[in-house]
Amino acid sequence: MEQFDVVVIGAGAAGMFFAAQAGQLGCRVLLLDNGKKPGRKILMSGGGRCNFTNMYVEPAAYLSSNPHFCKSALARYTQWDFIDLINRHGIAYHEKTLGQLFCDDSAQQVVDLLVKECELGQVVFRLRSEVLSVEKTADGFELTLNGEMVSARSLVVASGGLSMPGLGATPFGYKVAEQFGLNVLPTRAGLVPFTLHKPLLEQSQTLSGVSVPAVVTAENDTSFRESILFTHRGLSGPAVLQISSYWRPGEFVSVNLLPELSLEEFLSEQRLAHPNQSLKNTLALHMPKRLVEFLQGLGQLPDVTLKQLTSAQQTVLIENLQNWRIQPNGTEGYRTAEVTLGGVDTRELSSKTMEASKVPGLYFIGEVVDVTGWLGGYNFQWAWSSAWACAQAVAGH
Repeated sequence: MEQFDVVVIGAGAAGMFFAAQAGQLGCRVLLLDNGKKPGRKILMSGGGRCNFTNMYVEPAAYLSSNPHFCKSALARYTQWDFIDLINRHGIAYHEKTLGQLFCDDSAQQVVDLLVKECELGQVVFRLRSEVLSVEKTADGFELTLNGEMVSARSLVVASGGLSMPGLGATPFGYKVAEQFGLNVLPTRAGLVPFTLHKPLLEQSQTLSGVSVPAVVTAENDTSFRESILFTHRGLSGPAVLQISSYWRPGEFVSVNLLPELSLEEFLSEQRLAHPNQSLKNTLALHMPKRLVEFLQGLGQLPDVTLKQLTSAQQTVLIENLQNWRIQPNGTEGYRTAEVTLGGVDTRELSSKTMEASKVPGLYFIGEVVDVTGWLGGYNFQWAWSSAWACAQAVAGH
């Protein structure tokens, strides 16, 4: 039976970064993955350009039932540390919006960086490897793979969540946690588009492809100011993906469709200048015409000229446009979700090392853990930070 210092399950962002760090610190590392290639989800991320971190990473940008848990790892390996690594590999990048950093060229560059770093650490890769069983022994762990057995002092689970099953996502990591008596919190899709109830969905079909800046607010008063996108299934766009992590079935979200505008002042000015102009054409100065016509069809705005618009109608209109309440039917689910909320309960793990307190030598890092970041590079940074903290511990640093 082959022996290693540490076996890592999952060759995604967290798994590869951990393997590279631990290998370079002197550990003999075996990295396993069920796929044909490492970093499949990395290649898909950021529209193929990989939003690898964010310049404004802070603990407040993470959801967890234990919000303090992420602080230690994020403080010890920061976004600037990863940016330094990107620079050392000569990867050109740019800031898109809100501190989001993307490769100029391709996400493949980040995968190549991780593979090179693993090679520096002499990491052994075994792809297309299915882990059939995991057993605890007096010296560590024994794993049965398809066709062989391996043993290691430490086991690191970096198998990710349930999002994007088409890229090989499975509940494997949660099953390992449960096998060893660790609590796993209920999971759900995060950073995911909303679907709409039938009448509203049918009426909004004409808007498919229309994107507008907005502020979207959840019932717990969390809000995001970015664009929303109407799709043939419902609502998407950055603001919707962000708020989806805070939304629960049955709840409403409110959408401010004109967040940049003092609507009352604008209507007063236009009424003085163009009293006979229709309300519809006036609003089309600041909104796509298709959206104005859609809202008129919903009865959200009256078919009148500006001078015919009564003060009562104007009050209702402002409320409709700047606090449009929508009750989503649901989300598109794990198929299109970027992340999984919930997972291995952080109260079972050390925030310094990611080790399970009940099972010495067993570690969980990355998305499998109940720490979920905002859209915009935050989840990659959690992968790097949790992997780095874990590698220091496994290597005895």
